[in-house]
Amino acid sequence: MRVRSQLALALAIIGPTTLLVGMIGPPGASAAVLPVPLGTAANYAVLAGSTVTNTGPTTITGDLGLSPGTSVTGFPPGQIVGTQHISDAAAVQAKNDLTTAYNDVAARATTATVPVELGGTTKAPGVYESPAGTFGITGTLTLDAEGDPNAVFIFNAASTLITASASRVNLVNGAQSANVFWKVGSSATLGTYSILRGNVLALASITVTTGVTVDGRTLARTAAVTLDTNTIAR
Repeated sequence: MRVRSQLALALAIIGPTTLLVGMIGPPGASAAVLPVPLGTAANYAVLAGSTVTNTGPTTITGDLGLSPGTSVTGFPPGQIVGTQHISDAAAVQAKNDLTTAYNDVAARATTATVPVELGGTTKAPGVYESPAGTFGITGTLTLDAEGDPNAVFIFNAASTLITASASRVNLVNGAQSANVFWKVGSSATLGTYSILRGNVLALASITVTTGVTVDGRTLARTAAVTLDTNTIAR
């Protein structure tokens, strides 16, 4: 009875419309995008399902994992500042955690549907998809955290991610590569001498062509990660 009386008094003083706005928040308010839980996969700069193949003096900072495949080639000349886990218990667990993270991203509600081409645009934190189910970057994509170092950016591609040669992803106003996620429903191809920031979670393969820098992770669930004179740092 006391609650009803207080509510009636509030309605009498400030009116029903004002009270309703106060209860549900300001118009247009939305919850922040939650981070993606990578589990033990967060330890890996490179993680694959079938093979990991490298050409040239690639440098990987972070662990390299493979499961269920067993073939890792090209190290040396490639260097790993971390630990290799080839079809061991740690690699199996990381692959399971990658699957969990991939499914988590796939289930996220979309903030906005945007054109396939991301180059030349600036994106705020959110969950993005394209009508064609694919993303491309030609030129520069800028991710603006708007002063929030915990801001999360998710690009949910139903099929492919393809970046052009010399393309790049820039982070501004507190954006962190650890909070950028590229979920790819089939395969990702990163163009020569491009710079990608964030975590690539691919269902199939990831091809990292000559001279690419990845500030983040290349994590492939079922197929290969192919490298060529790259710098990858988780």
